[in-house]
Amino acid sequence: MKNWIKKISIVCMALIMVVGVTACGSSDSGSGDSGEVYTVATEPTFPPFDTTDEEGNIVGFDMDLMNAIAEDQGFSVEFVSYNFDGLIPALQSGNADIVAAGMWASDERKAEVDFSETYFDSGVVLAVADDNNTINSVEDLTSDMKVAYQVGTSSMDVAQQLEEEGKIAEAVGFDKVNDAVQAVNTGAVDALLNDKPVTLEYMNQQPDIIKIVGENVTTESYGIAVQKGNTELLDKINAGLKNVQEDGTFDELLEKWGLAEK
Repeated sequence: MKNWIKKISIVCMALIMVVGVTACGSSDSGSGDSGEVYTVATEPTFPPFDTTDEEGNIVGFDMDLMNAIAEDQGFSVEFVSYNFDGLIPALQSGNADIVAAGMWASDERKAEVDFSETYFDSGVVLAVADDNNTINSVEDLTSDMKVAYQVGTSSMDVAQQLEEEGKIAEAVGFDKVNDAVQAVNTGAVDALLNDKPVTLEYMNQQPDIIKIVGENVTTESYGIAVQKGNTELLDKINAGLKNVQEDGTFDELLEKWGLAEK
């Protein structure tokens, strides 16, 4: 009897181990064949590129794109959250392998990290409260006004330049775009400088809160970043990006996340 119980216990333990391994392997990351797993850093208050769902999972166009690239190239990815100004330091310190965060592949950033081929053209726009009829473009900003931006983004450069030139009283930085939008809504700041597709997404999510005024202040293109000199990983990303663009997956993701017309 004891031997029989012992055999049953061994079988049960084996089943538990199998179930445990299976559970640990399931996540929001993409799956590949090589067993190689790369950590992808992002800043998930940048919808529709990088955001969170109702369960708190990191989702967005960039996540779907990285998963598609990973599947095409036979590796896996895991997503981690940082403030935007912590993304490049995460790469440089080795805490992340990749940054996918709607990041402008600017010349300044290219001096610090290596970028993939660009995958989305964007630009900084000016947004104000929906009921604001005084500010209709950047030219309407005055030396007594405050303008918000997200720390570490290209909008920071624009806002700080306006402050340095005396065209506004203060450039006010926020770690998260949603906090900057709220500051516009409450009147704590007069306007917000931010990437156009992200601003449009906030307008869709929260109608009658903010509106875009004037033309694009800047033009820019997003790229996927890796540590300087990591040509092996960069080649994989570029090859996967090209393949998903050619097989129609990229266009499907643009449609899914409402970016086809932005």
